[in-house]
Amino acid sequence: MLSAAAAERNKEPILTVLRENVNTGRPLRALEISSGTGQHVTHFAQALRHIMWQPSEYDRQSLASIEAYRARYQLNNVMPAIHLDASLPQKYWGGIQAESMDLVVNINMIHISPMACTEGLFNGAGAVLKPQGLLLTYGPYAVNGQITPQSNVDFDHSLRQRNPEWGLRDISLLCSLAQRNGLFLEKIVDMPANNKCLLFRKESLV
Repeated sequence: MLSAAAAERNKEPILTVLRENVNTGRPLRALEISSGTGQHVTHFAQALRHIMWQPSEYDRQSLASIEAYRARYQLNNVMPAIHLDASLPQKYWGGIQAESMDLVVNINMIHISPMACTEGLFNGAGAVLKPQGLLLTYGPYAVNGQITPQSNVDFDHSLRQRNPEWGLRDISLLCSLAQRNGLFLEKIVDMPANNKCLLFRKESLV
């Protein structure tokens, strides 16, 4: 059971956003992409029992940690974690069917992965979400070409030094990716530590 300090800090604020924006009146299915240690999915699953959670990860060590959390908490609404490469088309997403999910959650991945992963995230979410389904992304972002405050500017610089393909993405760029995949930005929620939750809704065909 790996433990990330950031996940421990932000799991409750993100849960609050989920509570306020996700239907609690009926059973739902959720896919978490880039589940990390497993701290988020087990925290959310304990609080939101009506949601069946599907964790996923690219990193093998993280997959083992998610399974350790599942074993520890014995939650019947968390499925076994699947290996998922967000940069690949949805048909390679571990058997996740088109229009089978009410919710897709992606926390702190977009800025520490190549752009292909972000593009794949939006392509795949557009495919696996049901009409009116919700994609929630969390992390630090640029807004209209500007990064604030200075701590996020420094963070972006350090990320790009570690890997030129990493860095804070602009919300306007994410909106254009979303629109290409039938999603629109419904809400921006300011979060602690200069982060944001972005909530994208899949448009229904009606």
